[in-house]
Amino acid sequence: MSTHDFYVQTPNEPSKGPLWQVPASGAARFTWEYDLSAAGNPRLLALYQKGKDKQWDGATRIDWDLEVDPYDPLGTPDEALALYGTRHWAKLTEKDKGELRQHYTAWNFSQFLHGEQGAMICAARIVESVPDLDAKFYSATQTMDEARHAEIYGRFLHEKIGMLYPINDNLQGLLDDTLRDSRWDMPYLGMQVLIEGLALAAFGMIRDTTDKPLPKQILAYVMQDEARHVAFGRMALRAYYQQLSDAELREREEFVIEGCYLMRDRLRGVEVLENFAIPKREAEEFSEQSEFLHLFRKLLFSRIVPCVKDIGLWGPRLQKAYLDMGVFDLGDSNLDLLMTQDEEIAEALDRERFAAEEAARVAEVTAAIAAGETDG
Repeated sequence: MSTHDFYVQTPNEPSKGPLWQVPASGAARFTWEYDLSAAGNPRLLALYQKGKDKQWDGATRIDWDLEVDPYDPLGTPDEALALYGTRHWAKLTEKDKGELRQHYTAWNFSQFLHGEQGAMICAARIVESVPDLDAKFYSATQTMDEARHAEIYGRFLHEKIGMLYPINDNLQGLLDDTLRDSRWDMPYLGMQVLIEGLALAAFGMIRDTTDKPLPKQILAYVMQDEARHVAFGRMALRAYYQQLSDAELREREEFVIEGCYLMRDRLRGVEVLENFAIPKREAEEFSEQSEFLHLFRKLLFSRIVPCVKDIGLWGPRLQKAYLDMGVFDLGDSNLDLLMTQDEEIAEALDRERFAAEEAARVAEVTAAIAAGETDG
């Protein structure tokens, strides 16, 4: 069945066709220096080695046999739904509430899916445009990572949720701005710092609150990869931004400010409420009044703000913008600790799963031996 049959609404205007095309700009850069031991960045090369070592197959590492209730896929509490406590809530049947959970999960994971395709394309653009071979090598591993993530989220939505949402207009706009810019560092800044940073925070919030094993596995394993991607972006941009003029840094800070406001103010899932016959203006008001959304918004910036500060974009206008958003204090967060925790959570999940599987195998063999002795 075509993916388009799963969309709750047509993902593209008919006049635009089934594909979104973004005109490419900027140079493809080749380098003839292949001696990485002399010219490469040792830390980046170590990250490249880690990127090779940590490749995995989403078809086998994830237990796709785990059942998912599409009407309660994440164990989302009522209080987290924007309609909770409004005049519409009392009118909802239990079936309606289940469908609302399904739609919110479909919306969230659809944005994850579209973002991962965007990350795959941006990583491929970095391979093309970045001047250094060590960065090209690492970004090639990231391109594979992002392809795996898009595959996994697509499979989860098709097989377990049965519903997809089109890309949010504002996420699409940020991707468009990122891809149209001819400067080689902008895919890093737009994707590795802003979009990946927002996604990581959203992944982590769901990973740490869901009691459902399949989405927990998916998010934990994807975040293990993303920890490397953010490290890559920080490493490359920190060194490059030290060389830029004040005017060039201000241009990039303006891009960050605009992108952060866009994501904070517009990624609210209003499209979901519109599908439940809530007028758009009212849906926006309900979303704005949601205590859960206020908390979610602040957590969304837990990865971006310390990363932006770390790479050297910390001018007065950017600091003022973060004060206005109420996230300035996140600049002192320990990003390395967060990334280490992401990797450790995935590894701990593997250990628990494999220990449980081994115990089940031992019990099966023991039972078979006991049955054989009884028969004898």
